[in-house]
Amino acid sequence: MGDGGDQCFAPEGFLDLSHTRHAGLFAPGGPVWAAIGRIGGYLAERDRFELAGEVSGRAVVGDRVHIGAGTEVEPGAVIKGPAWIGENCIVRSGAYLRENVIAGDGCVLGNSSEFKNCLLFDGVAAPHFNYVGDSILGHRAHLGAGVILSNVRLDGAEVGVGSGGERVGSGLRKFGAVIGDRAEVGCNSVINPGGVIGRDCVLYPGSLWSGVLASGHVVKVRGVQEVVAKREAGDPVK
Repeated sequence: MGDGGDQCFAPEGFLDLSHTRHAGLFAPGGPVWAAIGRIGGYLAERDRFELAGEVSGRAVVGDRVHIGAGTEVEPGAVIKGPAWIGENCIVRSGAYLRENVIAGDGCVLGNSSEFKNCLLFDGVAAPHFNYVGDSILGHRAHLGAGVILSNVRLDGAEVGVGSGGERVGSGLRKFGAVIGDRAEVGCNSVINPGGVIGRDCVLYPGSLWSGVLASGHVVKVRGVQEVVAKREAGDPVK
């Protein structure tokens, strides 16, 4: 596998960079996840933040927050900043955007969802009860309700990316996931730190994923359910 700069982890292998206005986060020859460590510095260099969308008076919006034209920030949303939200997005009631969040055009940042140090390409939907930390979501990626992108190892060590029996150091202590273009992650799934999901993948609801999933694959979860007649009071236990 070599080091993290290998071509198999090049950004173009997972993401269409024409679907973000922030392609400058990705360095030529570097691994796709390296952009995660650049988000804070990138926003720090921006000098023009404006509220061009519709922001409810009952939303909380901090300093250094850009809201694009046509974007709606609903009552009860919290955007701490710095943050850059594109055009025609919706930030729903109860959404919590912490530091260093970038969202493209046409994104949904949903109720009771938390976002931190992340890059969302155009058309991303994370609409219900999601945690998106230290992650990149590609064009039209979709997270079902309750999806968690876990971003820290239990021992606090550097997050590695596992593939083909080998492990590549990411250089990051906090690294959630890279979710490729048009990938679908089913409800209540958990992606462990350092997860890399290719384009057009589908993860069934309730998936627990670690490592690299090649583009165009499906992760199926086969649960076993048993239906039995309800025992009435006084019936012997069988």
